[in-house]
This record gives sequence, structure tokens and C-alpha cells, in this order.
Amino acid sequence: MSVQVRRIYDDPESSDGKRVLVDRLWPQGVSKERADLDEWCKEIAPSSELRKWYGHDPAKFEEFARRYRAELSGPEREKALASLRALAAAGPLTLLTASRRDDISEATVLEQVLSGAGG
Repeated sequence: MSVQVRRIYDDPESSDGKRVLVDRLWPQGVSKERADLDEWCKEIAPSSELRKWYGHDPAKFEEFARRYRAELSGPEREKALASLRALAAAGPLTLLTASRRDDISEATVLEQVLSGAGG
């Protein structure tokens, strides 16, 4: 299973495979054409409350990841997670985020969950 995380502001690459935006909000300044998405899976995104609490503060990432994994067990997100698992099983999957630091984003947590390294 090949899953990677990239910023949506980066140009698409041939190695991306399926490109899925996992943010709840559409990224500013990116047209749908430029995004070159196969899917926008906003249902998988963290709750607004968790996202606002976190604020992409690196010091809060571990706790954010723990809370987000707990949210992923809810019925709506379980269905979205199953869809992402199916995409990943079929070929390369790129999880896209507008976060400035994709290494501390929900996409990174999802990558870990999908690869079995954290969920």
C-alpha cells in the first residue's frame, strides 16, 4: 500500500496516483482544475472544534493525533476511512492538505492510520 502526503499547492506528479483532498475547507487560491483531484473527502477531516483547538501548533501535534484517531472511529469517518483504504489498496494514493506543514497535519495522521503505523 503506497500512501503519501503532499501539499495541494504543489504541482501534481505522475507518481501521485489517486489524489484526494482531506481538508474540510477548500484551499484558498487553488482552482479545481489546478488541484487535479480524484476526490475531495471532507468527511474524513477533523471536527471544526479539534481543528480550531489544534491550530497547527507543533507542540500540540501528539495530542491532536490522539484525539483525531479517536474521531476516526465515528460512523461517518469510518465509512470515509474505508473508502480511502480501498483507494490505497488499488494503487498509489496521495493525501492532499493545504496545511503549511504537512508533516503535522491530519493528512499525516491519516497516512499513518492507512499504513498501519498508528491506528
